[in-house]
Amino acid sequence: MTTQQDRARLLKELHRPGEPVVLANVWDAASARLVAAAGAKAVATASASVSWSLGSPDGGADRDQVLARTAEVVRSVGLPVTADLESGYADTAAGVGETVAALLATGAVGVNLEDAEYAPEQAAERIAAARAAAGAAGVHLFVNGRTDVFLHGLGEPEGRLDEAVRRLRMYVEAGADGVFVPGVADPETIAALVAAVPAPLNVLAAPGSPSVAELAKLGVARISLGPGLAKAAYAVVRRAAEEVYASGTYTSLDGGLTYQELNALSEG
Repeated sequence: MTTQQDRARLLKELHRPGEPVVLANVWDAASARLVAAAGAKAVATASASVSWSLGSPDGGADRDQVLARTAEVVRSVGLPVTADLESGYADTAAGVGETVAALLATGAVGVNLEDAEYAPEQAAERIAAARAAAGAAGVHLFVNGRTDVFLHGLGEPEGRLDEAVRRLRMYVEAGADGVFVPGVADPETIAALVAAVPAPLNVLAAPGSPSVAELAKLGVARISLGPGLAKAAYAVVRRAAEEVYASGTYTSLDGGLTYQELNALSEG
């Protein structure tokens, strides 16, 4: 049994430019165990996936719900777990510190913090508060500083790379271990981010994105699937339900896991 500090060190070591850690993001204990069994070296939650599983839109789950689900994921696997905490579930930097302290109590060893609606300077303060809270707890939490410049299309297209780099450098100076830029898929921009920001780069992958091998060649250190697995899983639910109610057939259930497999999975 490894300690939380051991898992934190491992998570940090897994972020190697050119040999990226791949995170197929999960939302509950069963999905975490499936991903771990597939060969994952670490497990990450996706905030949208967690919210959907709780019956809320992305961003609709509250801090306690997200932390409770994170604790379930941590208990279900023996791997480092990093949690997507959106912008920290707090209005102030001090509140983010409190959230991070509560996150560490779940056994998680990593966190995503996005700038979202906050000015870069405020986002940096929130990252600094997360770093301070982790320091006080004696765990080197892997803080992944995320900017949504590309995801939300902030500013003019020709200025987004420079703005993203400016923000990410601020987040690294504030204590971020890594940086995350969802919404970027073209190799030129990814390579420019790798070269310009002195921290491991995380990109969000989806159908049409460069492959893991291609992203590795660009120097990416972390690849996330975000809510991709949840979207695919719920698509199967919709497809099977629509089929049975429309035609009375069950072909969409082909390829499902067996009762025995899921029972064994749930027993850990």
